Amino acid sequence: MHFQKITLAGVGLLGGSLGLAIKQRGLAKKVDGFVRRSTGIAECDKLGVVDHATRDPIRAVENADLIVLCTPLARMRDVLETMLPALKPGAIVTDVGSVKASVVQELEPLTAAAGGHFIGSHPMAGAEKMGVAAARADLFVNAVCVLTPTPRSPPEAVERVEELWRAVGGRPLRMTPDEHDDLVSRSSHLPHVVAAELANYVLSPAHPKEQATLCANGFRDTTRIASGSPEMWRDIALANRNNLARVLGVFIEDLQEFKLSLENADRKAIEEFFDKARQRRDAWSGHSASPSPE
Repeated sequence: MHFQKITLAGVGLLGGSLGLAIKQRGLAKKVDGFVRRSTGIAECDKLGVVDHATRDPIRAVENADLIVLCTPLARMRDVLETMLPALKPGAIVTDVGSVKASVVQELEPLTAAAGGHFIGSHPMAGAEKMGVAAARADLFVNAVCVLTPTPRSPPEAVERVEELWRAVGGRPLRMTPDEHDDLVSRSSHLPHVVAAELANYVLSPAHPKEQATLCANGFRDTTRIASGSPEMWRDIALANRNNLARVLGVFIEDLQEFKLSLENADRKAIEEFFDKARQRRDAWSGHSASPSPE
């Protein structure tokens, strides 16, 4: 698989890592990056994540076979609209967004009207550190990369995007946008809310100053993802708000059941709660291929 030119719209952690992986594996003759600020151009040049970085969307997308939107969810449509006048006929547009239904619904018809093909995708990879300085070429190795084609998606375009993720080390998986958003609301979005609330509650200044001193590795591990970008997670939570609100309600109900077991000193129920969690996590961990932090 080889592209003449790939454009990365947004060169942060994901875009930068994708650029490094593409260049390291020789997947494109040229990799351009679209950035918002002049400092972004300097960073890209210093780190070598793309061949050329620019603030001009037309220049960035000119003659590109593939455009990967790596911007925050709330900016994807605006960025794509600035690029569409220069979109090459038959070009493929994909993204790395954590929510798919609203993105596909908005961007698929826009891209089609400009003569291109939009295929939604979501690599389940990331880290709490943001920005291009945190980029690394192996970020997508063993990461599940979800593709969300629709009945309007040309099979050859879907296969090209699938090949890209496989070529950078990922494990492509196809599903509908709605299926994706339902599943990640539990496995990705809910954990971020839980980690954020733990950090908010336990580290609140309302508690004694010694509280933070007693936060050890368990607390550090559990709350690691709370250090992610507040703006990014605001956009994700809002974009998937219906699913997230629903699963959050179920989660709260489960916690209330555990609280009742505590109040009743129900030893059997409490032990079963922890035992079931241990068994389920051990079974998942034993069958997972080095899941990437997301």
